[in-house]
Amino acid sequence: MILLPRLYPIVDSSCRGSTLELMTLAEDLASAGCTLVQYRNKSGHARIMLEQARELKKHVGDSVRLIMNDRADLCLAADFGGVHVGQDDLSPESVRKIIGSERWLGVSTHNPEQLREADLTSADYVAIGPVFATSSKENPDPVVGLDGVRRARELTRKALVAIGGITRANAASVIEAGADSVAVISDLLREPRKSAEVFLRILR
Repeated sequence: MILLPRLYPIVDSSCRGSTLELMTLAEDLASAGCTLVQYRNKSGHARIMLEQARELKKHVGDSVRLIMNDRADLCLAADFGGVHVGQDDLSPESVRKIIGSERWLGVSTHNPEQLREADLTSADYVAIGPVFATSSKENPDPVVGLDGVRRARELTRKALVAIGGITRANAASVIEAGADSVAVISDLLREPRKSAEVFLRILR
């Protein structure tokens, strides 16, 4: 089983408009001590995504494992360290064939049935959520709550990431419920370095 860091920041292009803002955010997270960052861009513009991904790689270097959301092809093109896929993306096994065995593969799940299915794949980690109400998705799945995290922990021995509405105020309770790591978007946007440092202290 892979060893995930407690904090799993997601750099979402919809929250930071320009490439420069994205790079600054990623650099702030890296300087705070984050070692894993997911790049998410739902715009569908592959050329822009690849440009931003390569810039991210250039800016954070090898100190941070970068995870590409959705796109296995762009993960390889930008030399990222892994891919995260949702329920509507390529199947985990299709992605694994593309990225090989060394890169990490994560899968989003939203209920016990999806989690059981993901547990049978070659995914390195599974994500469960949304744990709490979230503003980062237009049409979020039903909230699973801390009980959903506990149930997920019972159903898999893979590394478990909790996502959705996680803040500095509730992050510790999510870890206590059984998550190995918490994925965060919104609560890292204001003063990213300082916010990440607080998260890392809380999650020690």
